[in-house]
Amino acid sequence: MFTGITQAIGQVKNKTLYDKGAVFGFLSSKLDFSSVVIGDSIAVNGVCLTAIKIDGDSFTADVSQETLDCSILGALSVGDNINLEKALRLNQGIDGHLVSGHVDAQGEVVDKIKEGESMCFKISVPQSLVKYIARKGSIAVNGVSLTVNSINSAVFDINIVPHTLITTTIGQLNIGDKVNLEVDIIARHLEQLMSNKNED
Repeated sequence: MFTGITQAIGQVKNKTLYDKGAVFGFLSSKLDFSSVVIGDSIAVNGVCLTAIKIDGDSFTADVSQETLDCSILGALSVGDNINLEKALRLNQGIDGHLVSGHVDAQGEVVDKIKEGESMCFKISVPQSLVKYIARKGSIAVNGVSLTVNSINSAVFDINIVPHTLITTTIGQLNIGDKVNLEVDIIARHLEQLMSNKNED
């Protein structure tokens, strides 16, 4: 489990594709790996990955074909910047919102507008996710916990403040870029509860 608060920007160190999956190496001189052990979870652009090797300021993770297909990880190239977050510990505060690291779908940046020192992004989403997105609700975009300003049809907009533009890769997005999306996990569970109640 994660909070959607990026702890460091890293880079793709290496990438090896194989039949039905891949092995990625990720590098970050800014992330503290001292407490990370093999088997720990680290979110990469919002995707929960398991560290299978740790080497100084880098780690290696296996990525399944399912993850390559449903997330933007498959499109990453060596040198690309990524958002990194270590798994939530029980003694930590939650500054963002609960993020599972299981990407629901990919969205697409359809507009990018500078508003003062901030940046407004409009992101299109699959119709199947619209019911989980609410004005002033939370959504994870490439692993970053953000507040939905509004949603119109299948497009929602978010306002990115200067701090987030600097400390994450969100500000580097351009129109046409794909992003990982994870809707609020509470909304999904509420839907399941209501569905079960209606069946009783």
